[in-house]
Amino acid sequence: MEKLLINRRTLKEFGSKYTNYITFVVLFIVLGILTKGGSMEVASLQNLVIAESVRAFAALGVGMIIITRGIDLSIGFMVCLTTSIAASFSQNPDYSSAMYPGVDFPLFLPIVAAMLVGLLFGAFNGTLVAYAKLPPFIATLGTMSLARGIQLIYTQAKVVGSVKDSYKQIAQGFIGPVPNLVIYVAVASFLVWLLLKHTRLGANFYAIGGNPQAARVAGINVEANLVIVYALAGLLYGIAGVLQSSRLGLANSLTGQGMELDAIAAVTVGGISQSGGVGTMGGMLVGVLTMGIINYGMTYLSIDSYYQLLVKGTIIIIAVYFDMRKNARKA
Repeated sequence: MEKLLINRRTLKEFGSKYTNYITFVVLFIVLGILTKGGSMEVASLQNLVIAESVRAFAALGVGMIIITRGIDLSIGFMVCLTTSIAASFSQNPDYSSAMYPGVDFPLFLPIVAAMLVGLLFGAFNGTLVAYAKLPPFIATLGTMSLARGIQLIYTQAKVVGSVKDSYKQIAQGFIGPVPNLVIYVAVASFLVWLLLKHTRLGANFYAIGGNPQAARVAGINVEANLVIVYALAGLLYGIAGVLQSSRLGLANSLTGQGMELDAIAAVTVGGISQSGGVGTMGGMLVGVLTMGIINYGMTYLSIDSYYQLLVKGTIIIIAVYFDMRKNARKA
């Protein structure tokens, strides 16, 4: 009897610890049953991974921020802005509506420009949170509007199209059967994992999220670390902008819209605690794939996009609710 109780307790602890992974596997199986032939086709899987690759960069960024007990609402319009900047510097010089007609910029310029803008915007977010002492919700709500305004002014609310083929290959290309986007996500994920698990900086993020006062007493420069984590997140959003413009071959004022909802939902489902100090890189990616399966499933079932927003919002509420209950039991 005692052995049975131990096994039940162990099973319960396992389920609690790996809820996000179990959820992903269950949803994957259900989607496989719903799709034709009882399994997802290779092309569908490939499209799913490609579609979620850009969101993965946003999720990795906001996931680190949430670990420090922060939040970022500016993701969507930061990606929109960096996508527009990258596209504007990668247009064909002979395009009649080019933003810089007749100028053939080198391939590295749109990449560097978008990453730099993302980095600076992220650092600005971090400065507002760390030194101006604004709540992350309010600070990033303000910069969300700033990014939106700058994007509209820069592009005059026009579509930035006719991107060079060589630039499109960055995101649209393959190395053998593997899409370039998957390789980029794998590299970024490895670097985030390395940062969070094997560097002092990553340990500082967890310490700040767990207890900012205790972290400060332990000698951690909380303010500097907050600026760094928001800057790193901004850099990842900038990379997302590069990949988005390359993948679509254009940019407009709607590009990236709602990505903050997708990213926050993904990392929440992936086990990144809104209370701070808890979460892993693996959880972030599993959350992205889980949300990708949900999006794919709803599209496959022809669920209206308006109702899809209701589903995503509900998922966030439920995930945060159970996260709070789990943390209350630990306390």
